[in-house]
Amino acid sequence: MTDELCVDLSGAPQTMLATLYAKALDAESPRSLLHDTWARDIVARLDYDWARTTITPRTAPAVSTRAAHFDTWVRQFLALHPRATVLHLGCGLDSRYFRIAPGPDVEWYDVDFPDVAALRVRLYPTAEHCHVVAASVTDPGYLADIPADRPTLILGEGLTMYLTRDDGIALLRRVVDRFPLGELQFDAFNRFGIRTQWTNAVVRRAGATLYWGIDGPAEILAAVPGTRLLAWLSVFESDSFRGIPGPYRAMGKAMSVLPALRYMAQYHRYAFGRPG
Repeated sequence: MTDELCVDLSGAPQTMLATLYAKALDAESPRSLLHDTWARDIVARLDYDWARTTITPRTAPAVSTRAAHFDTWVRQFLALHPRATVLHLGCGLDSRYFRIAPGPDVEWYDVDFPDVAALRVRLYPTAEHCHVVAASVTDPGYLADIPADRPTLILGEGLTMYLTRDDGIALLRRVVDRFPLGELQFDAFNRFGIRTQWTNAVVRRAGATLYWGIDGPAEILAAVPGTRLLAWLSVFESDSFRGIPGPYRAMGKAMSVLPALRYMAQYHRYAFGRPG
């Protein structure tokens, strides 16, 4: 067993500890969705008061279902494009590269703030085709070092709501302009979700602030030229949501009656560029 590592983060980066802990708790559950033993082992290595995350075994499925959903979409993209580039923006301490284990023709880039990137390097083993980029996702500079010679997936799980609209749209335009072909995959809150962020215990305890609310794909299609909608759905409509405990499914059914609640949290998927 390696020595424990002390963690000192605040604001949006601190919320990654809540998602990590949720995946660790999910790994211990007999009804695990992710089976993320990487998360479980990393939590054991970090010196942190996990009660501060407000995550419990009861609330952990809300996080693991989102991760499972994007694991599915990423696998679908890589099945179509086995020689691809993946930009995992705002990756935090997520183990997606190791969970998915993409083929040797995939170049994977985990991008996050320098202090987060430094922690990743200490916690995860090196992998030939997995690169850790220490940069804010809104910094245009790091993209110059990413090859643009193959289909590219830009993935932002738990990211857009922490960006301002201007920064978020600029980021999406920047990657669509740079890469010739690929997909955008991300989740978002609607404006109602942003207005009621005080109810989100994870965000509140971290001292973070949510900014960008997206009410539907028309806003992305109008603001980011060259994108085409592939899928847009409520988290309650995801296949992965059907695998979580019954009380959550019942809550989703009740919330889906009102559009503002149904689409408080959404999954977005867009294509860009021309095949071939």
